[in-house]
Amino acid sequence: MRRSSGRRTVPVAAAVLVVAALAVGCRPVTVTRTGAPDSKGVRYAPTTPAPPPLTARPAPARHTAPARPHRTGHPAPRAPRAVLAVGSRGAQVRELQARLTQLGLFDRAPTGYYASVTATAVRTFQKHQGLPRTGTVQPVAWRALRARTREPSRTELFPPTTRPVGVPDPRCLRGRVICISKRSNTLAWVVDGRVVSAMDVRFGSQYTPTREGTFAIAFKSRRHVSTLYHTAMPYAMFFSGGQAVHYSADFAARGYRGASHGCVNVRDKDKIASLFAAVHKGTKVVVYH
Repeated sequence: MRRSSGRRTVPVAAAVLVVAALAVGCRPVTVTRTGAPDSKGVRYAPTTPAPPPLTARPAPARHTAPARPHRTGHPAPRAPRAVLAVGSRGAQVRELQARLTQLGLFDRAPTGYYASVTATAVRTFQKHQGLPRTGTVQPVAWRALRARTREPSRTELFPPTTRPVGVPDPRCLRGRVICISKRSNTLAWVVDGRVVSAMDVRFGSQYTPTREGTFAIAFKSRRHVSTLYHTAMPYAMFFSGGQAVHYSADFAARGYRGASHGCVNVRDKDKIASLFAAVHKGTKVVVYH
């Protein structure tokens, strides 16, 4: 069937094909990843095709799988695994330190911060294992360490003191006792042989040594100030003349670089506050080496 348009007769079938071609959008459209740069560094947005005429339905969108990279016979390089080194911090560093402690290579409480002491312990472990002494923990060293240690307990990961608590003296195993070890620089609050709490302590210098022996708390003073040295001694518990267990801000700030005038300094204010509340006049104190 033909229709006359005056000048030219167009077949109906051909007209349908032209309309169909226009309906599906035969104009080529290249869609690239959004913002892909060209050779000049300019970014282009994807080209959007013109909407189809209202007289025809658009063809359903076809989803194509992304092209797979060509295999050359060599595996794609993997991103290098993170290593632990000086400056690292976090739970894995704490676990590393706890495992090194199990091997006797790290003599401090885990801190979760990788510093020079941790690096020295790692080098010693690497030397024992015949590994390069880099002082950093790479996958090979980490696997070797895990194979030779066990999973650290929570107490090993978060010990109550920065140093291992000393073995309680036999005099500390009965009743309520403040058990102070000069060897481990720790104080343990022991009740019927059980360690209830523990804390770091420091002692007097060689010129003003802390006396050793068995004593009893003579009196307590919550906000005591030394009449001899005019320094604050919060939560003071006197056990031998002018010598007392008390909180020391200097110890908290400077650590073991300083010393007391014979007292037992504690640097954890919350712990000694709890101990101060639990201790009464007459409580036994044992200071031993």
